[in-house]
Amino acid sequence: MTLLELQKISKSFGGLNAVNELDLSINRGEIVGLIGPNGAGKTTVFNMISGVFKPTSGRVLFKNEDITGFDAHSVVSKGLSRTFQVTTLFANMTVMDNILLGFHLNSRIGYGRALLSFSSKKAQYKRLFDRAAELADFMALGEKRNELAKNLSHGHGRALEVAIALATGPELLLLDEPVTGMSTMESTSMMNKIIEINNRGISILLVEHHMKVVMGVCRRICVLDFGKKIGDGSPSEIYSDQRVIKAYLGENV
Repeated sequence: MTLLELQKISKSFGGLNAVNELDLSINRGEIVGLIGPNGAGKTTVFNMISGVFKPTSGRVLFKNEDITGFDAHSVVSKGLSRTFQVTTLFANMTVMDNILLGFHLNSRIGYGRALLSFSSKKAQYKRLFDRAAELADFMALGEKRNELAKNLSHGHGRALEVAIALATGPELLLLDEPVTGMSTMESTSMMNKIIEINNRGISILLVEHHMKVVMGVCRRICVLDFGKKIGDGSPSEIYSDQRVIKAYLGENV
């Protein structure tokens, strides 16, 4: 079943076509990679899907609903969440508080309001706290749960960002370069975690330059170059595609 469908989406900035009539679909249960050279339009695609940018033309369908131009808050509430190329955390809040904020969109009461009337909401927030603790443990942050986000290592910071995205309850998770700046050990750990997330029933669209990660976790890969799709297929098909090799893989593998 198709979960996400991009129908000829385009985005122009001052006459420059960052993305040009891209067709792409993600089925339930898939891990799909979106790769290409720097400036190919990958993050622009993420921004159009997640409500940061409105496409210049084309449509974004999620669960057969047209969400083109929806704002980011509305997109998340539909079950679609993302991480960013640059880690975005609440630096002066603890790991647990960052994750608890992720539940805000799917909670009947706001996190800030709950703190002001905690006694009347104790049972509900006990459940949320337990779920946040489970996510912290799942992302190997259990021992860091009371640490301020600003004091985390780069790898732990990226893991926390994924935990926050998972707290929103996504059906589709967009991961924008999740292993950038990580050590080999950290990258392997994140790669395994991506597979575990998918095994929990969450579909994934992944932008990443680390080809070992892409080839290791993705079942299908879409390749962009100058905003246009030049390849879409299995890892083995993409690895042997001469257009892809010329545009990207030849310089990076």
